[in-house]
Amino acid sequence: MGDEQLRVVATTGHIADTLNNLGGGDLFTVENLLGPGIDPHTYVPTEGDIELFETADIVFYNGVRLEAQMDELLEQLGERGDTVVVAVGDSLPEDQLLDWEPENNLPFDPHIWNDMRLWMQVTQTMADTLAEVDPANAEQYAALNEEYQVQLQETHDYVLAVAESIPQENRVIISGHDAFNYFGRTYDFQVEAVQGISTETEASAADIQQLVDLIVEREVPAIFIENIVAPDTIEAVQAGAQAEGVDVQIGGELYSDALGEPGSPGATYTGLMRYNIDTIAGALGGAPGGE
Repeated sequence: MGDEQLRVVATTGHIADTLNNLGGGDLFTVENLLGPGIDPHTYVPTEGDIELFETADIVFYNGVRLEAQMDELLEQLGERGDTVVVAVGDSLPEDQLLDWEPENNLPFDPHIWNDMRLWMQVTQTMADTLAEVDPANAEQYAALNEEYQVQLQETHDYVLAVAESIPQENRVIISGHDAFNYFGRTYDFQVEAVQGISTETEASAADIQQLVDLIVEREVPAIFIENIVAPDTIEAVQAGAQAEGVDVQIGGELYSDALGEPGSPGATYTGLMRYNIDTIAGALGGAPGGE
């Protein structure tokens, strides 16, 4: 590589922040395609984005159909061989992924970062790829990965501990779209949503009523909006529950498919995970902050 730094492009903030912990900004440059609050399910790449991909040394994307409008473009770019293209989610064993809609050629849920154990594996994939492309800095990538893995494990342990403070009968997360199934599996929550796994799906009156029925039956104390989904449908669920005599609260805004603005609690991946569990615990009767 000589003295010229690698140019690395990340499609999501989760990936870009992880890369920054693996030497981004020092050993290589990182350009993040999708900034705070941008929905990766529906984003259509521009001509400038395509040029960004084509001039990069490495492109890391989530895969597992998260960036549905970019999949074909990125696959073709990888096949050409000028740029190393890695779908980090596709490196995970399929038996660790959750089902989606295999009958519609959408076999797996793409929201893998909500299981921090999976993200630890994804981080290893990124570190290994960087070392392969830039072997002169391989030892540094390995050391930085080791440091960040410790941080990821500590955050995972924190999320587990705060989740356990929430009474079992309150462990229901209802949000705008179905982004939290990995979170539910890992940290023991029932997860429901108005829209499906992709934000492209439409919510029906029946979908809303089904959640209202669940709230009434379970006496769910709070439901949640998301940073990438308009709050209308969740507010409709709240209104439906109130019409049936249940005063369910909006428990706060969760970071789902995008990081938060710089300086916000969700500006980093680990910060996002801590903020989300603290918000959930505060709304559902747990102890945010490990109190």
